[in-house]
Amino acid sequence: MINKQSHVPVYAQIEEQLKTQISEQKYPVGTMIPSERELATQYKVSRMTVRQALAELVKDGLLRREKGKGTFVANPKLEQPLNGLTSFTEDMRSRGLEPSSQIVVFEKKKAPFDVRKDLMLEEGEFVYYIIRVRNADGEPMAVERTYLPVHLFPRLDMTALESSLYSFIEKQYPYQIGNAIQQMEAARINKEDATFLNVRPDAVSLLIKRTSYLKDGRPFESVHSAYRADRYKFISEIKR
Repeated sequence: MINKQSHVPVYAQIEEQLKTQISEQKYPVGTMIPSERELATQYKVSRMTVRQALAELVKDGLLRREKGKGTFVANPKLEQPLNGLTSFTEDMRSRGLEPSSQIVVFEKKKAPFDVRKDLMLEEGEFVYYIIRVRNADGEPMAVERTYLPVHLFPRLDMTALESSLYSFIEKQYPYQIGNAIQQMEAARINKEDATFLNVRPDAVSLLIKRTSYLKDGRPFESVHSAYRADRYKFISEIKR
């Protein structure tokens, strides 16, 4: 099964074979795969070589390790296209998943300096500050910290956050949502967000900062989000 004369490293050959077996459902989601010792015997290679192959699959999100238990086939990552502005609720429902939110904080406060800059507010103006844990089929996917200008949404309350905020805005106010500017980077998750998302404190997250605008050009939303990198990936179509 392994060609040790190939220019392709042995660990990469094992990695590809395991990928194929996972995609063909030999190892369904949630299944524990054979141990390093068993795979080393099967492929007639060292455990170090097997460990390298498994590490690559864990990094790609195909496998997950549970300390003291073994290595299991992970749930596939959710794909988020980057060519459209949708809410988390709209996005999850389009995938046949049931979205839900846990509202951790909902309060009015004076806008911090960086938020004032993003939302083009004067000093002393108030914003709604909202922290939500966003779930798909009951599993936490992201933590969102949202700032919304109070003067734009005077009737906003917690019930508006139970479903799609964007739908609420467009139905309850004479506004049309236009576009957004978004930045993304990878970083170690902080302790608070790790607790919200039920992941290790040293886990990698996708940090996203987005400023959203109405069609008339006014900024109406500043969002700072931490997405689970083991469950989420972003894709885009690029045309010449």
